[in-house]
Amino acid sequence: MNFEEKMLDFDYVYNGKVIDVRRDNVEIATGKKTVREVVEHSGGVVIAAQKSSDTILMVKQYRYPIKETVLELPAGKLEKGEDPFSAAKRELEEETGYKANLWEDLGYINTTPGFCDEKLYLYLARNLEFVGEHPDDGEIIQSFELELQDVFEKIKMGEINDSKTICTLMRAFKL
Repeated sequence: MNFEEKMLDFDYVYNGKVIDVRRDNVEIATGKKTVREVVEHSGGVVIAAQKSSDTILMVKQYRYPIKETVLELPAGKLEKGEDPFSAAKRELEEETGYKANLWEDLGYINTTPGFCDEKLYLYLARNLEFVGEHPDDGEIIQSFELELQDVFEKIKMGEINDSKTICTLMRAFKL
């Protein structure tokens, strides 16, 4: 069965600092025409930074869209055209103050493919050395080390609900 849809034309309905929103007129495989709304996002990176064999670096920050302080892995937005691996190294240092000497590429995830083209690139970082944190302007963030066992328990108990964190940990630790 053919599932592909053909874009006939599109209009941008919003252009912002972080996202753009497009309205696409499409033709689905049956020949019917419909509208798709698409959020364009430059993508991002997520880093599972293992400080020791049984600990990981986490960050806590307020996430305005959901009005909650969230416990998550270090992560950040890709700048237009930025290489994901370079972004991962930059974000790890900005948010935690650590550089990693060993990196493993864990692939990527599509965050919400029903309406958004955002792709997050996942990494496992090891052999860390502290060099000093320097968060972005407008970013209030706290980094700390947690036992992996405690992180997985917090996921089970619903205390960690951040999907990018859960997906990255699943890939990093082959769960």
